Amino acid sequence: MSDAKSDAELKQNKEAAADAAKATEQEADKKPAESEAESPVQLESFDGEVDPTEVLDADALDPKDTEIEQLKGELDQARDQLMRAVADAQNSRKRFERDRREAETYGGTKLARDITGVYDNLSKALSLVTDDMRASDGAFVEGLELTQRELLKAFSKHGIKPVEPEKGEKFDPNEHEAMFEAPFGDPGTVIEVVQIGFMIADRLLRPAKVGVASANAKPMPAPAAAGDSDATEESA
Repeated sequence: MSDAKSDAELKQNKEAAADAAKATEQEADKKPAESEAESPVQLESFDGEVDPTEVLDADALDPKDTEIEQLKGELDQARDQLMRAVADAQNSRKRFERDRREAETYGGTKLARDITGVYDNLSKALSLVTDDMRASDGAFVEGLELTQRELLKAFSKHGIKPVEPEKGEKFDPNEHEAMFEAPFGDPGTVIEVVQIGFMIADRLLRPAKVGVASANAKPMPAPAAAGDSDATEESA
């Protein structure tokens, strides 16, 4: 009876020892895990600059933010295209208005230049009319003069005006064309008008052809008075 009791106690002691050993092992396994969890993380030192493209991954961005940025870029591009289109339209309108005004003002330049020859022929014909011709063919001469007046009226209606310098007027190379020089008169002045010129609006249609006193020209002598000429004749 005592042997059976001793065997039971021995078995019980072995089981208790085994349980204690197992508990000890479990306690030992928990300690390294807790020490690793509690120990601070050691970071490697880095002295260089960080590249944002390496830190932030494109996949990590919010898809909504990416879409918003894309829409903003498209909006800016559309706004730029709209502004360019508006500017081109305004420039085209201004060019059209300028071309229209120039066409209205200068569209008949070639025709007007040709018609000035008709005026020249009428002027030459009238310059050859004598008093006898006026007396015998007065109606014909009057018709020539009327035609010349109507032609000048048509010129004025379309902005064409004659350039007819006076004798003694300063020579203007912008409106006059020197046909010859003479050694008398005030230097650089007009002494004779060979052919009048014409302007269309603010542009020269053709220059006036004139004779000019040369740079070393001498003043023309003053005409002798009637009393002086009579005295000269009496003394003779």
